[in-house]
Amino acid sequence: MRTRLRTAVATALAALTVVALTACAAIPTGGGVRTGQSIKDESISGFDYRPDSPVAGADQTAVLRGFVAAGTGAQDDYGIAREFLAKDFADEWNPRRGVTVLQSSGAVERVADRELTYTLTASATVDADGEYTQAVRPTTSTLTFQFVREDGEWRIAYAPDGIILTPVSFERMFQQHALYFFDPTHRYLVPDERWFLARSSTSTRIASALLAGPSGWLEGAVVSAFPEGTQLSLNTVTIEDGTAQVDLTSDALRASDDDKARMREQLLRSLASVASVSSVDITIEGATFARPEQGGAQAKTNPDVDPRPLVERDDQVGYASTNGKVAALGDGASATIASLDPSAFSVSASGTVAAVGNDSGVVVVRGRDALRIDATEGLIAPSIDDRGFVWVARGSDTGLVTAYGLGGDPHQVRTTLPSGELVSFQVSRDSTRALALLRTADGPALYVMAITREADGTPTRLGPPVRVQAASGTAVGAAWVNDSDVVSVGRVDADTEVVRSTVGGQSTPLPTPDGTATAVTGGSGASILLRASDGRVLQSTGGRWDTTGVSADVLGTQR
Repeated sequence: MRTRLRTAVATALAALTVVALTACAAIPTGGGVRTGQSIKDESISGFDYRPDSPVAGADQTAVLRGFVAAGTGAQDDYGIAREFLAKDFADEWNPRRGVTVLQSSGAVERVADRELTYTLTASATVDADGEYTQAVRPTTSTLTFQFVREDGEWRIAYAPDGIILTPVSFERMFQQHALYFFDPTHRYLVPDERWFLARSSTSTRIASALLAGPSGWLEGAVVSAFPEGTQLSLNTVTIEDGTAQVDLTSDALRASDDDKARMREQLLRSLASVASVSSVDITIEGATFARPEQGGAQAKTNPDVDPRPLVERDDQVGYASTNGKVAALGDGASATIASLDPSAFSVSASGTVAAVGNDSGVVVVRGRDALRIDATEGLIAPSIDDRGFVWVARGSDTGLVTAYGLGGDPHQVRTTLPSGELVSFQVSRDSTRALALLRTADGPALYVMAITREADGTPTRLGPPVRVQAASGTAVGAAWVNDSDVVSVGRVDADTEVVRSTVGGQSTPLPTPDGTATAVTGGSGASILLRASDGRVLQSTGGRWDTTGVSADVLGTQR
């Protein structure tokens, strides 16, 4: 299984040292032994920390704090940090097992003659696979360190694997990179965000992590073109004149011609975040890898929507312009939607199908035809996906969502969301993930879940929820901004709080908009659209909020 491969590759990644390496791996059945190129794993951020070595005569507390501070020095496989360790433990300690990002300085406390604890509050963690988890609330941990005397100096005989960094150090030392996997239809490439040290070996780490497969929470929703078991034949991905040279084991030969083309597409997209890479050259244990022609259209990344806000206003439904005009949807759908007195609506990418919520339930609109698919009370705004399903849920039940086919056939999909009140539920534009905003006893909670489907696209399962940062206050709504970012809105007294979060990354509070927000949706070019209580539609593309000159009674969602 790919999970076992990920474990093996994580171990291999942890063993990638920052000293010059030479290796021969996956020896071919024919020909001579090949030798990997020597790596100098240098910083590519333009900045290298130079932590201090141990000071003679330092007590245990000073040695502990010096060791923690030395986690900033990745040079020579964290050589300075290892100077604080006992000789028989120095090689056992694995700094690449993970990263803990401090929220504030740790507290040292003595628990025994040769044992100290280090209590810290974490704002985030990164595991050995580069998966980033932001602490929604401060998380306190206590780590144990044991000491021994060597040559008259205190040294650490035991320390937990991994390093501890301040937020500033983490930002300087690590970079975010997206690994790309296909949705099951191969129409979309879906990002899986990871964080790696900003060093010259980053391309190797990206390729190894890609071959290991997607994050556990995404399994079932995305697929890889690489045959099971495929790994790097050599321990390096070298870059020459902008071309990444990727040598794979012979397992890759089992791929079909279509998958061989997709393998290249996955590698190229995943390595695109490395500034020096513009193309990819694949070999198989040193031998030329035939380059098949790409069959059909290339997969889309980050599908966009119409730049005009989708609105219902004065019984008009369509794309609104600043001149006051509303461009109607095709086939008479605008008039049909308007006649339903919508409280919410979502339109398919083709613009020919809409899911409409109103006081009587949820209706599927196809041109002039309307089919009520659910008349249950207490439904939240429906969401339509790219596979021909409308997702409907009750606010009072976080454990069940129903995916209706366009003909009204229901398919119940269970969730493992915590109890609370479901405020919004929205499927991503690539139809692989769902975003759910809840009101809970502990405040607003925002989750992303992978969608598993049958071969015909019928949803069967929502995966384990991954929590991301939500806006505080009373939850108003949440939406997908692009293929990796989400936005949530909350009301705190008379103000509106807006938080933009990357799935597998960091969150950013946005400036407070003018007015009280009643709805939010993703716009074009990764922008965010808000509807204020007076009907104004505001837009943010990063920092400030701008008026669009558009007003809406209902702000629609585009697929």
